[in-house]
Amino acid sequence: MSSNLLDEPVTKKRKIEKNNTFKNDEIFLKKFFKDFYRMIIETKDFKYFEKISNEWIKFYLEINDNKNPKNILELMKNHKQSKFWFTSLIGFFYQHGMGCDLDKEKAVELYRLAINNEIEKNSLNENFFKQLHSNEKDRVTFDSLRNENIITGKCLLSLFYYKDIIIDIEGFKYNRNWNESSEQNELTKLVILAKNNDSESQYNLAICYQSGNGVEINYKKAFKWFLNSAKNENPNAQFSLAIFYMDGIGVQKDEEKAFEWFLKSDQNEHLVIQNKNERENFEMQLKLAITNNSIAQNYLGDYYQNGKEIGKNEKKAFEWYLKAAEGGDKMAQNSLGHCYQYGKGIDKDETKAFVWYLKSAVAGCAKGQCSLGDCYAKAIGTNKNNSKAYKWYLKSALAGYAQGQHNLGDCYQYGKGIKKDEKRAFKWYLISAYAGYALGQRNLGYCYAHAIGTIKNETKAFEWYLKAAQNKKES
Repeated sequence: MSSNLLDEPVTKKRKIEKNNTFKNDEIFLKKFFKDFYRMIIETKDFKYFEKISNEWIKFYLEINDNKNPKNILELMKNHKQSKFWFTSLIGFFYQHGMGCDLDKEKAVELYRLAINNEIEKNSLNENFFKQLHSNEKDRVTFDSLRNENIITGKCLLSLFYYKDIIIDIEGFKYNRNWNESSEQNELTKLVILAKNNDSESQYNLAICYQSGNGVEINYKKAFKWFLNSAKNENPNAQFSLAIFYMDGIGVQKDEEKAFEWFLKSDQNEHLVIQNKNERENFEMQLKLAITNNSIAQNYLGDYYQNGKEIGKNEKKAFEWYLKAAEGGDKMAQNSLGHCYQYGKGIDKDETKAFVWYLKSAVAGCAKGQCSLGDCYAKAIGTNKNNSKAYKWYLKSALAGYAQGQHNLGDCYQYGKGIKKDEKRAFKWYLISAYAGYALGQRNLGYCYAHAIGTIKNETKAFEWYLKAAQNKKES
């Protein structure tokens, strides 16, 4: 038997061992990176992030046959998919001198290389995958590891540059899909400006903490930034600060301080009541409103909405209507619906408008019943339904609301939601007109002019048209 034949099994065995080693290394690297990625995205302790991550890697390598970080680094660097899969983790090794000399510049370069894969990934065509001899399963694996590498690169680069800022914003919700130049940078700029005593930035940062926009909701921090901004004479911050004191949000409840900051906010916006008696009445209502008296809160909403004796401020009107509406005041619920319907002091939202009109109507507010009828008649925040519109206009009309009476007249005149009946239309226009509603007066004039539900009478038609015109002019 020749020596070649004797050597053949040994050679084959070595090849098999080599292939098995390669496969084992491949499996380990993929699992190592995926576990590292998971550890990164679940990180909440940014202050000790570097120490935790270093210890995690050391422990991970130790429990996996006490692997040498230098060897692992070389395996990642020499892997054929190193650029797509491992650049972020290699960067971390260089940033912390694990298995290599510490090189932060190279770490940043590698993080950026990982992130740039996002730009390049759309250009990878079928030929690229054919060259890899990949099947669909391989492609899924390739895409998964590449995307995780991109996200990890973004995370690590952001922590490299913005760690101190992120630590300052406790509860920072790092959005791993952000671009470096978009929302993340905006939040960073906001924090820097706020720390530099910019009152508007302080106010906006407080709003972020209050609403959970980009950060975890934190009312104590919201209070802190509202206070800083308020001290810098920002009237919006002063108003928000007053609400925090009033409701005990992020601070101990203090009605006296709430009252003080509400007044400061008005003074800053030159919303000063000149008439002494009117001013005393306003301050009395404000004190009641601070104690969660919903009637007084609705009164303040009307005060700011109408601008009588004080400058008009729709944002403050909305806030007081909201307080009163949540406290169960049916008039405020209708007014809040109006704010949402027309975008007064808040972003327009017809669905929310409908919800609040419904609450008001069910509570027995004639004005709210008319508003709800309008929603059904004009498909505002709900589907059009003339029968339901008629039902709510009828309730409003019977409760004595002039606009509801006029709208009920329309239902009868045009047969909307009820059988057409011109005599009843005339009757409700007449009731509405005598109640002083300009549109009711005009339509009553039209009934007399065209013999709708009554005998034609041009003299009366003229009289009602004139009243409607004068009424509209006065309003």
